[in-house]
Amino acid sequence: MAITQTPGQPRILVAGCGALGGMIARQLSTQATVYGLRRNANKVPAGVQPVAADLLAPEQLNTQLPPALDAIVYCLTPGRYDDEGYRQAYVTGLGNLLTAVSGHPVKRVVFISSTSVYHQDDDSWVTEDSATAPLRHSGQRILEGEQTALSGPFPATVVRFSGIYGPSRRRFLSAVQRGEMNPAQPGPYSNRIHEADAAAAVAHLLGMALAGESLADHYIASDCEPARLDEVVTWVRTQVPCAPPQPDARTAGRAGSKRCDNRRLLATGFRFRYPDYRAGYGEMIEQERGE
Repeated sequence: MAITQTPGQPRILVAGCGALGGMIARQLSTQATVYGLRRNANKVPAGVQPVAADLLAPEQLNTQLPPALDAIVYCLTPGRYDDEGYRQAYVTGLGNLLTAVSGHPVKRVVFISSTSVYHQDDDSWVTEDSATAPLRHSGQRILEGEQTALSGPFPATVVRFSGIYGPSRRRFLSAVQRGEMNPAQPGPYSNRIHEADAAAAVAHLLGMALAGESLADHYIASDCEPARLDEVVTWVRTQVPCAPPQPDARTAGRAGSKRCDNRRLLATGFRFRYPDYRAGYGEMIEQERGE
């Protein structure tokens, strides 16, 4: 498919146009010419110009990338979940892309990261300035990717998302309904963000950058109410029929226990459509009832 262009609009590449990247690309496409880079370009959403390339194949990037990009959103998930898979997704692929666009007029790179870079497990609040010493290889490689972006040739901003949920990410809600969650009381603190807010936050920050406004190096993107896991599970059980907890139900979360502070993001003027878990899961449950 030939790449079309709209004169005067920003030209944005979303590298890794999967579930979240596709949502970001669709949102940006209302005000920009957006290119979605995937190995399988047939899965790039409608309204986004497909770019078929492998970030681990520099020769493909050199021939397939559109010219004169104004911004890049780097939104990868690993092809496999061992250490090398994370390195390829977050470090090697990003390095290849930054080299390939070295002559472009890129005003901002937005690197999609994760709050898994935080190691805290003591119920404490974490901010963008908190220590990052992840214990797992996944967090370590994501942190290395952050550093690759920030030390690259273009201005860069890292967005650290907490657990993303929504209509296309129903794992937790479904697990509670099936009786697969039975957290201890009090449970660990959990943090989350609805997928619609995740995409909107990236579009908001990138819009600021392209308008010439200053951005910080890091933003935590998490909703306004960290909540203990048992509290969330109990609330879901009051809203929708759920199976009783199974003997092998999970009793803890996977991300330690910390509370993510989103005040830096809020200070930019961003406002959440789903400011807490009740708003997000409540809408999902209502939609489920209507099906």
